[in-house]
Amino acid sequence: MPGRAPPFIASTGKYAARVQFGRYFEEFEVGAVYRHWPGKTVTESDDHLFCLITMNHHPLHLNDVYAKQSQQGRNVVVGPLVYSLALGMSVSDVSGKAIANLATEELSHPAPVFHGDTLFCESEVLEVKESKSKPDRGTVRVHTRVLNQDGVLVAEFKRLVLVPRKQPA
Repeated sequence: MPGRAPPFIASTGKYAARVQFGRYFEEFEVGAVYRHWPGKTVTESDDHLFCLITMNHHPLHLNDVYAKQSQQGRNVVVGPLVYSLALGMSVSDVSGKAIANLATEELSHPAPVFHGDTLFCESEVLEVKESKSKPDRGTVRVHTRVLNQDGVLVAEFKRLVLVPRKQPA
């Protein structure tokens, strides 16, 4: 139709994106799995910039000569960057309408991430709980898994998000 933004394409001006961003409390269901899109290839620049911004100067992340002598034999992407990317990838499905992120739990990095690896994430809804004190909200607990391009689990964590209800109870 002339004059309309194409579906699923975010645009500026008078046309709004048709892509859902976040969910209301009622839209979460225990057992649902959200596969977050798009994936992200982690570059050396991404890793170095994140390390420098966060003042993490460990040579395993920044120094090729040092990293070649390490157990991995090459630079390893700093773990908090992997977590931050996964958290960011999950926002449009999990916390895009959040009132607050309440907790991150059980963060682990079972395998390293290297420059050039592409990360993919999915989140499973573990718990949906109505607020006892405020009927306009509730909490959602999710388990997010981060896989590299070979399907290897490189990080995982659980988080608790406070989300609004579409219709207060």
